[in-house]
Amino acid sequence: MSTAARGIGVDAGIRSLLLLMPRVVGRAKKMRVPDELQSFSLAPRHLSLLANLVFEGPMTVNELAARLEVAPTTVSLMVGDLSRQGVLERRSDETDRRRTIVAIAAAHEKSVNAWLGGSARAWRKVLEPLSAAQRQMFVETLRAYERELAAEHD
Repeated sequence: MSTAARGIGVDAGIRSLLLLMPRVVGRAKKMRVPDELQSFSLAPRHLSLLANLVFEGPMTVNELAARLEVAPTTVSLMVGDLSRQGVLERRSDETDRRRTIVAIAAAHEKSVNAWLGGSARAWRKVLEPLSAAQRQMFVETLRAYERELAAEHD
C-alpha cells in the first residue's frame, strides 16, 4: 500500500500544514496588484469579489453575496465603491430590467483576469483529479479550520 493510500497521522498532518500554510499565505500575498490597478483602493475584501467575477463572470449583487457568504448590502457597498473607481460596471439585466448585473469594467478586465485568474487555474489543477467527495472534504476542512481560527481569536 502506498503512503498516500495509508494517509498520515494527525500530528504529522498538523506539522505539514504548519509549514505549508505560511508559505501558501506568503505566495498569495506576493500576487502583486498590476501597475494599472495600483491607483485604486483595492482592499483584501475586494479580492474575493473580483476573483468570483473572474471565475464566474458577470452576476447580480445577490448572486455575489451568496458566493461571498455575506449580506447583499455588504456587496452593494463594495460594488458601489469599485464602480465609482471604475473597476466595476453595473448594467441592467436584459431579461429583467429590475436586476442589475455587475461585471469587471472592460478597461480593467485583462489586468484583473491576469492578476487573479492564476489562483483559479491553480485550484482547478489541484482539484480536478480529486473525486467529488474528496473535493467536498477538502473544502469543508478548510471551512472548519477557518471557523476554529475565528473561535480562537474572537
